Amino acid sequence: MPARRTLSLLDVDPDLGALVPADRLEAARHELDVEVHRLDQGPWNAGGDHANPEHVGLLLLDGVISREVVVSDTVSTELLGPGDVVRPWSLQEPAGLLQLTIRWNALTESRVAVLDRRFGAQLVRWPEVNAALIDRVNDRAQRLAVTQAISQLNRVDRRLQSLFWHLAERWGRMTPGGVVVPLALTHETIGRLAGAERPTVTLALGELARTGVVTRREDGSFVLREGSAEALAAPRKAMHVHRGLAAARTAPPPPAHAGEAQRSRLVDTVALQARVAALHADFPERARSIEETLATSAVVRAHSVATRERLSSRRRG
Repeated sequence: MPARRTLSLLDVDPDLGALVPADRLEAARHELDVEVHRLDQGPWNAGGDHANPEHVGLLLLDGVISREVVVSDTVSTELLGPGDVVRPWSLQEPAGLLQLTIRWNALTESRVAVLDRRFGAQLVRWPEVNAALIDRVNDRAQRLAVTQAISQLNRVDRRLQSLFWHLAERWGRMTPGGVVVPLALTHETIGRLAGAERPTVTLALGELARTGVVTRREDGSFVLREGSAEALAAPRKAMHVHRGLAAARTAPPPPAHAGEAQRSRLVDTVALQARVAALHADFPERARSIEETLATSAVVRAHSVATRERLSSRRRG
């Protein structure tokens, strides 16, 4: 059974009291106490250890926890860290039509605070703390949206570089050698975060390391070259800009005179010409995208050929 202690919420997470008036802060520290549990590294039975539908939720205080959503043969991963609020027992057995499995894993030794029913009743007196908890939930939703956008970038190297800078916003620290992201993530986990297969992640990380954009230290952490995020922030024309298609007009009711029927138009030719012009203007950017994809494929092929040659040389030796 994980070790547990009862502590003041605002002692273990002072930021939750940022909105509390100064003259009430000390009272909040004494009144808002929570039970804190220590978790060992490894799989976490999040839906069973603290399950109670009447609890507000669990507040992660220290450590890194992964939440894996398994759909068919695909696994998507979310990283949770200090300040995140979850209700894992409400997500363990989804009642939706899509069949999926949720797994939790403590990547490091961690601590969680149980925000139980009693704590929920106390929040009535402390709406400022309640607002701060809601902000935490909103922050998590925003990070998930960013991660989803990253997984849709058109090259794996761009996905990984964007992912590491996204992680650096929360966990990174500045050093003379660059921005360090102190997360010892496996290539498989990185792929699940970025929406890529592990072999592709390995190749892309090798290329990023070769150029010095992202390198890995002996302790497993990653170092981002300072300023390399600027290339990601450069404006790029959207590849799939939404443009309303000119809809073909249905034939009007039969006119009274045959001459009017000949003059009626079934298609808006002006709108159709405008659409053709827009497609023509978009063609160069689409062509550049295809060239980038072909270039990436060439790099992958070159790595594959080199790997086969090394293996053949070893077998001959």
